[in-house]
Amino acid sequence: MKINLITPAGGNLHNGNRATAERWAGFLRKLGHEVVLEETWSGEEPALMLMLHARRSHPSIKRYATAYPERPLIVALTGTDLYRDIHSDETAKESLELATALIVLQDMGLNELEPRHRSKARVIYQSAEPVHLQQSDNEHFDVCVIGHLRAEKDPFRAALAARLLPPSSRIRVTHAGRPYGEEFEREARLHAAVPRYRWVGELSRREARRLLARSRLLAQTSIMEGGANAVSEALASGVPVVAARIPGNVGMLGEDYPGYYEPGDEKALAQLLYRAETAGAFYETLKARCEARRHLVLPEREKAALDALVKETIQTDIEREGYNRAMDEKTRIRLTKYSTKAG
Repeated sequence: MKINLITPAGGNLHNGNRATAERWAGFLRKLGHEVVLEETWSGEEPALMLMLHARRSHPSIKRYATAYPERPLIVALTGTDLYRDIHSDETAKESLELATALIVLQDMGLNELEPRHRSKARVIYQSAEPVHLQQSDNEHFDVCVIGHLRAEKDPFRAALAARLLPPSSRIRVTHAGRPYGEEFEREARLHAAVPRYRWVGELSRREARRLLARSRLLAQTSIMEGGANAVSEALASGVPVVAARIPGNVGMLGEDYPGYYEPGDEKALAQLLYRAETAGAFYETLKARCEARRHLVLPEREKAALDALVKETIQTDIEREGYNRAMDEKTRIRLTKYSTKAG
């Protein structure tokens, strides 16, 4: 079956949306489908359309729904969709209406949808292959931040927390991510003057995975997140996580996970980092709790979930077409009877 997969993230970008689109394309091809991966819809007619981002992909969503109103249209909702745009942006709201089915990337995402949209939403956790850990440097307790420098990521919270650590701490924070504008780049360079904090710019996915492999902790500091790929990578690899308590992280790590701090509170983050460094029992608890969530990010689980959704959506489409044909036939019979009587 031919599937068009649309993501507004171009092939030259190393971001979460692009990684998700490429991974899904790979799974769907393994399942036997022909997949066309595009930034915007080219106009080709697929059997099924899958689009990431309700707001940014809205022009393609609207054009496709207008051209093929009876065809399946799946829209995957990103963090900015769920936690901002579908509540305030009319184009994102229209995308929800036009979609045949919706995808959210963790359980808490369902809470953002109205009941009529929630009924057509499915949860698909993003998967990751594990990395081989290389945590051999005893001089430092390495913490990584993997995320681009933009407002939704609260990118410098870990840098601010690093300034508050006591002199005895061995914590070193390494941040990988591309700055979204000159202001973010300037601020990153200012923070990099602090010995505990290193900003290494944008890394390829392979390089980011190597950074994760060398780290004792991942710090997930976003204030808006649909379901971070970096958290999936950490869960798959056995690297514990400390994270801002936001719905997107709670949906990934669990409501009662002990490694949360309140968003925007660098003092609380610093205390959490230092506790993980110095309290072995607490660090092992974080590891065990992350290990307990690892099953959510297994590649076979994500592939099976995609397969089930595609089959469900296509079956619904077949049933709808069958119903429409039946109704058309009943209408034809009624009209024939009426014409005969009239004659």
